[in-house]
Amino acid sequence: MTRVLVMIPSGEVYDHNNVRWYSHQDIQRNLNHYHNIGDAFVFDSSLKLLKYDRLETLTIREFNPAEVDRLRDEFDYVVLRGSNYIHGEMDWEMAEQVLRRLGLPVLAFGIGAQAPVDGKLVLSDATKNVLRLIAGSTTSVGVRGAYTAEVLEDIGISNTRIIGCPTAFRHNDPGLRITLPEIDRIRKVGLTVRREVSPAYARDIRQYLTFHRDLIKSVAARFDTVLMAQGELEEKKLVLGTPAQKDQAISSLRENAWVGEWYLDDDIECLYRNSMFYSDVVADYDACVKACDLVLGYRLHGNLMALANGVPALYFTYDSRTREFAETFRIPSFDVFSEKVFRLSDYWDQGLFDRFNRAYEATYYAMGDFLSENNVPHVMRERAPAQLRKVVALM
Repeated sequence: MTRVLVMIPSGEVYDHNNVRWYSHQDIQRNLNHYHNIGDAFVFDSSLKLLKYDRLETLTIREFNPAEVDRLRDEFDYVVLRGSNYIHGEMDWEMAEQVLRRLGLPVLAFGIGAQAPVDGKLVLSDATKNVLRLIAGSTTSVGVRGAYTAEVLEDIGISNTRIIGCPTAFRHNDPGLRITLPEIDRIRKVGLTVRREVSPAYARDIRQYLTFHRDLIKSVAARFDTVLMAQGELEEKKLVLGTPAQKDQAISSLRENAWVGEWYLDDDIECLYRNSMFYSDVVADYDACVKACDLVLGYRLHGNLMALANGVPALYFTYDSRTREFAETFRIPSFDVFSEKVFRLSDYWDQGLFDRFNRAYEATYYAMGDFLSENNVPHVMRERAPAQLRKVVALM
């Protein structure tokens, strides 16, 4: 019997390993609360790869010694859901005290670092202490890419393994391949939108938003387009709100100086009102991307959800996180701050996606090895003997 604690979950679990946002049926309750449903993608996908009989949340907001002692006796290990925890503003609350007393292995399941636009990443002592505790509790630390591994190496953590993100492997298929159809057969395109962005990480907000605007308009002019949002309040209201709330959302967007000047015009408003998708249920995103012939855009996990379902996806990179994801999985990507002109035809090359196919398979097995070496029961498949011989031959 395997008993798992989840540290920093993102949503409620139903039917054993499916995730949706808390009180998802109470639309008005969640409409004014920002949460990135992409975090729930990672949580949902992580659960789908693990074998467990019991699941409970490890609370780090407070330190209750008696409660921590109970959890130590009743559970086997902790999962830290993969996310962007390694940055200068991370608040670990009481995690250090909780983890020190708990003494259980903490599985870092694809954690990542975020680099600022200017200067070197500076981590707090609390962040360093928590990361060192985690690293010392297990054989290896699962990170999303090379940059994160370098950041951890700088603070003395060398037992990292690059495993990407569980979202890529949510359907547990090591043989998944992206095969491009003829470009003139593309009919429906999903575009993952991210209107809100921090100047601390994206170096030119004007270029970011104007490129984003022009991309949406050019895609919508050519294809049947669905805009896939992941949590911004105005976008949620345009999908789930009352008519009055939808009008209020548009007014709020117009009043935002950056958005009003560089992003929202009549065409974008029309698309926002009529072509926006959002849900508080992860499974709904599976269905949404499956209905698309192509997904492109700004969202890490929205694009990765498409790839996990065998749908071609392109990344538009704008910060260290998006670049690291694209590099780990060799996903075709376009830098929004480059001086180049984006042309879809330039990326419609099976050779580019064959690089992803190879990286996907290698990272799939790396993740399985990571779980096995940390003695975590899982459902990921082992390499076939022929694959093992090939790996040995390449060493």
